[in-house]
Amino acid sequence: MNTEKQIEFNKVKELWSELAVTDYAKEKIKEIWIFTEETRLRKELRDTTNSRKMIEKLGEPPLQNVSEMKEILDIAKKGDCLTPYQLTRVENVLVAADRLKDYLSRGRQYENSLAFYDENFNSVPELKEEIVRQIRNEAVDDRATKELFDIRSRIVSTEDAMKQKAEQIIRNNKDCMADTYYTLRNGRVCVPVKKECKLKIWGSVIDKSSTGSTFFIEPAGVAKLFEELQLLKIDEENEVYKILYTLTAFVSDCIPVMEENIKMIEKLDLIFSKGRLSLELDCSEPLINTERRIVLKEARHPLMDREINVPLDFSMGDDVRGVVITGPNTGGKTVAIKTVMLNSIMAQCGLHVSCREADICMNSNYLCDIGDGQSLSENLSTFSAHIKNVLEVLKHVNRDSFVIMDELGSGTDPAEGMGIAVAILEELRKSEANFLVTTHYPEVKDYADRTEHVVNARMTFDKETLKPTYRMLIGEAGESCAFYIADRLGMPAEMLNTAARAAYGKDAADGYNFGNAGIKKQKNTGRITRTKKTTADASMAELYSIGDSVMVYPDKKIGIVCEPVNEKGVLRVQIADRKIWINHKRVKLHVKAEELYPEDYDFSIIFDSVETRKKRHDMDRKFTQETIEYDII
Repeated sequence: MNTEKQIEFNKVKELWSELAVTDYAKEKIKEIWIFTEETRLRKELRDTTNSRKMIEKLGEPPLQNVSEMKEILDIAKKGDCLTPYQLTRVENVLVAADRLKDYLSRGRQYENSLAFYDENFNSVPELKEEIVRQIRNEAVDDRATKELFDIRSRIVSTEDAMKQKAEQIIRNNKDCMADTYYTLRNGRVCVPVKKECKLKIWGSVIDKSSTGSTFFIEPAGVAKLFEELQLLKIDEENEVYKILYTLTAFVSDCIPVMEENIKMIEKLDLIFSKGRLSLELDCSEPLINTERRIVLKEARHPLMDREINVPLDFSMGDDVRGVVITGPNTGGKTVAIKTVMLNSIMAQCGLHVSCREADICMNSNYLCDIGDGQSLSENLSTFSAHIKNVLEVLKHVNRDSFVIMDELGSGTDPAEGMGIAVAILEELRKSEANFLVTTHYPEVKDYADRTEHVVNARMTFDKETLKPTYRMLIGEAGESCAFYIADRLGMPAEMLNTAARAAYGKDAADGYNFGNAGIKKQKNTGRITRTKKTTADASMAELYSIGDSVMVYPDKKIGIVCEPVNEKGVLRVQIADRKIWINHKRVKLHVKAEELYPEDYDFSIIFDSVETRKKRHDMDRKFTQETIEYDII
């Protein structure tokens, strides 16, 4: 059972985490759950209130992420040398700690207890000054030490001398030069010498052009200066390492102080993130009690749009341990119970709540069954998932628990579901836990009416506009709005009376006053016109004519129609040396006869044999004993 996810507290945490600066605070927010020690909870709420007040008075605190700083201090602990970049990060954190200390001290004028955290910050001005003096732009500054300044000055002079020497050689040997400028090759200053003059310039060939016509030669005088330059750079590197190791040792000596500063920055970031969340969600500080009392005034779901969210007034406690909420679908029942539990959990996590006023009791645990929980992977139906969650709830419930259940007893036969719902409520009542449930069963309303410490509540519904108002009335059972909706939409009174009698009996049905007459049948409502069934479509007889060229399927052979489609949908086709009878559905027109033969063409020439034509000719002109055979189908 994941209560945090079911009531969307995980989404509140995501929003809260975005308002934190340090990685530490973000990780702690993921882990936070309810505080069950009253003293600790009251201290957390005070911190949230004070952080919000300080932000309102002084603006955002100068916090920064210090996760990288921890890694840098670990390097210093091992004795490794810190880089100029890492030393710059150390200086940034020292500055951030001083700024945060100053920010907190300014809060003393408002008598804000958070301001006294400034005493926990220890400045290390000497280290900060040394880093600022010796490190600049993430590099060791030239004037970090006198020795380094002298070395770098000599390096600059030597580099200038090398360039001047190369330029002098180019001027003195213009005829030998391929260009008028010196160049750098492999880090060395070279002059561009023509191939045929390479022996006239004393020096070392460092490179040559792609065509081979130009040689890049380092003159001997320049080479001597280059050697001096390399020795100077070695001295520079040694001096830089000396400075970095000295600063690293300084940082190492200050590690305990800096670690304490980092812990305070992370702790304050977590505290101030709660104040930011309170401002972001327009929350207020709740009162905390241990008397099992919950009172919310103008409560909102913290994740819903404030412009469309209807505030909820809710109270339970004293003689009321359970509330059974009824009302129409989309009437806001689920949002209501989520709002109550979510605000309760926020309060018990040390956060402000999205209410105008709130008095919330501490609970040992929060248990819920919301959503159908259907799972194909676990082979759970909606009802099975509900029962599984309910059994888990009943296993952990105790007097100090807070339980919410949505659509109690749903997902199965109504009669049996109602019985199970009542049995669950009875178990919750016996546990003496605070509980909120939603249901549609009228029998459950009756149970709440007659059971001590359990009351009904309903989500109101505007019968005129047929819209829910999203307001809860405690002490009243919700009535079904289905009949009112159906009546307003035009369902006849006779039908509605029948429905009411079936649902509540004759006496109850007499209490309704439905106003719609019977359904008026409209004229010309439309009739279905049916065609007479025939053995073959009449249009088929016209589709194929004698002499048409057709494709015969499935063999895809070309044939000629010798007899059109008959009443059985069969036509005769001549293919190759034989005639076949075939259903019209297996034939497709290829070429019409009009396109193949002239008008009044004698098709007997194609279809009849010479013998048959001779017999027909004899029959036309005289009596004969000859016969002509035809296939009958």
